[in-house]
Amino acid sequence: MQLPVVVVGAGLAGLTCARDLAARGVQVLVLEASDAVGGRVRTDVVDGFRLDRGFQVLQTAYPEAQRVLDYPGLGLRAFEPGALVRVGGRFAKVVDPWRRPLSALASAFAPVGSLADKLRTAGLRRRALRGSVDSVLERPARTTRTFLAEAGLSDAMVERFFRPFYAGIFLEDELRTSSRVFEFTFRMFAEGDAALPAGGMQAIPEQIAAELPGGSVRTGVRCRTIGVDHVILDDGARVDARAVVLAVDAHALPEVLSGASASATKQVTQIHFAAERSPLPGRLLALGGDEAGPINDLCVPSDVQPTYAPPGASLVSVSVVAAEHQALDDATLERSVRTQLGSWFGTDVVATWRTLRLLRVRHALPECPADDDPIAKPVRLGNGAFVCGDHRDLPSIHGAMASGRRAAEAVLAAAGGLGLSTT
Repeated sequence: MQLPVVVVGAGLAGLTCARDLAARGVQVLVLEASDAVGGRVRTDVVDGFRLDRGFQVLQTAYPEAQRVLDYPGLGLRAFEPGALVRVGGRFAKVVDPWRRPLSALASAFAPVGSLADKLRTAGLRRRALRGSVDSVLERPARTTRTFLAEAGLSDAMVERFFRPFYAGIFLEDELRTSSRVFEFTFRMFAEGDAALPAGGMQAIPEQIAAELPGGSVRTGVRCRTIGVDHVILDDGARVDARAVVLAVDAHALPEVLSGASASATKQVTQIHFAAERSPLPGRLLALGGDEAGPINDLCVPSDVQPTYAPPGASLVSVSVVAAEHQALDDATLERSVRTQLGSWFGTDVVATWRTLRLLRVRHALPECPADDDPIAKPVRLGNGAFVCGDHRDLPSIHGAMASGRRAAEAVLAAAGGLGLSTT
């Protein structure tokens, strides 16, 4: 009997790798230490509310997501292409004028930046859409903050809009992330929607896992030792393999592979509230803008996807990114968030909101600094093992899936030497 390719980790990278191998007739076995597939893309149901672990959305323009996923099967619903930005104690609405032309005039005069800033933002859009996606990722890199300054954007435009908006994506508020990542995500927002599945974000890995042959995924299985042709489980059982693919998070690599180095990661703190009604006027993201409080961004997922809340209720989700605010203890942080929410929507209104969960996602995203070149890192290590994860590519759903595909391709390229048979 043919030995399987063993994939350690059932996140998006590992599942995509296994899916692509299985599609070529390779026997696969995915081993996951936790109780379900998904890795960092998980959804918990609390009192009838669907709580994603951290603020996550599916960018429908992601090339790898388009290749792998069945969008109709996910029941996607999208955010409006715009945001409410807190400026001078009030919210100003900013929309994508190319996708919402009827709202373009009002957006042009929103006090988020000058008209010149908005014209320069149009230039950034043209640049991001120029050429192929691969060509965008090959451009010279600097920090996103430097890139925006070189584009001529004012400090007000950067601080009120770009910093809070991209802090929610990069999970850091200094804009130190590579400008390649910025241009890629800017292009994705221009070409597609930010959407939520009906079953929560975990529906994405569950859909991929459902494509695998029965019995290919085993959860609740932790590996004690990992070699290039076998793994030893915690219970001492040995699983022989034609090849082993490590599909674990960046910070966990040294724990499972001797000599591996850990990539730096970023944290986000998410607070979910149950409310009687939505505080926002539609399917928009609200940004902290020029305020100094702990809230980076706020959304109401149930406005976008009604399945996120039980009937007659709304789910309010707040993201805290800045390190000084995340350093607060849970009780102090929640009080600070509620105080800022009260200034936005009224103290009496916010007092009726029930806290569902405060969750600190400590390794939410790998760092991707400007000097991280190339972004697509090797997926075959010097000792013969294979590796995938968004720490090998763009830190995103797209990057996780792309690294899984590249790992599968590397395994198939080595098929002769590994004794694999493929169809």
